[in-house]
Amino acid sequence: MDFLILQSLNSISFGMLLFLVASGLSLIFGLMAVVNLAHGSFYLIGAYIALTFIKITGNFGYALAVACLVVPAIGILIERVFLHRLFKNELAQVLLTFGFIFIFQDACLWIWGGVPQSFRSPEILSISVSLGGPLKFPVYRLFVIVIGCLVALGLWFLIERTRLGMVVRAGVDNSEMAQAVGVNVSRLFSVVFALGVLLAALGGVLGGPIIGVYPGVDMEILLFALVVIIIGGQGSLKGAFWGSLVVGVLDNFGKALFPELSLFSIFAPMAMVLAVRPQGLFGAK
Repeated sequence: MDFLILQSLNSISFGMLLFLVASGLSLIFGLMAVVNLAHGSFYLIGAYIALTFIKITGNFGYALAVACLVVPAIGILIERVFLHRLFKNELAQVLLTFGFIFIFQDACLWIWGGVPQSFRSPEILSISVSLGGPLKFPVYRLFVIVIGCLVALGLWFLIERTRLGMVVRAGVDNSEMAQAVGVNVSRLFSVVFALGVLLAALGGVLGGPIIGVYPGVDMEILLFALVVIIIGGQGSLKGAFWGSLVVGVLDNFGKALFPELSLFSIFAPMAMVLAVRPQGLFGAK
């Protein structure tokens, strides 16, 4: 029973971490129709920036704030200078963002080296809470679960209940008509792209104490995020949320029970979803 409880909580915490990354990718991919394969790189950069500022200041909050300011600025620069010219050209977007993966990987390797590193969570969250008897669970992982749920509620409210969300959906459905009524679609998409990059950076900072920071984690997290979107459905916030939980459960229980088949436990259900419902569980046809 203790094993089931611990693995379930670990699954949810990892799922919420995946949701932060996958929801940003879903916004960019689903709403803007931009294939951003460099999304995992923003996760990596955010984690490394947080690592640097924690070493300098020792303050997790400062590191989080700096990462969530610097990384979206880099994202906006890339969107305005490069991706803006390739709107609705999926092949060019794939090639461009795939090139940025190698650029960011080499830059991080040059600046921070290739040794896996990690940083501690805030001192106030570096304790464990008792779940009854000898069973304990890290408070930091509960904190990640709470942050993931708050982000999910915030994104839902932003997209479904605010004027900005209405304008975004209108710009996606018919950008020409939105421009005709005075909406600056180009600036609007830059805001959406920056928000998606911000979520990736947030995931990188929060994931540092859990997963660690090392070259290659960007591709690993990108792969998980793509699986989440395939299972949940492209452009669906609900799909990203539930898909993240499904992948978190499959990954944690797969590694715990069948470590030699851990990848099979993720990709087999993904293949089944593609075969039965190609648009994903919550995606529109």
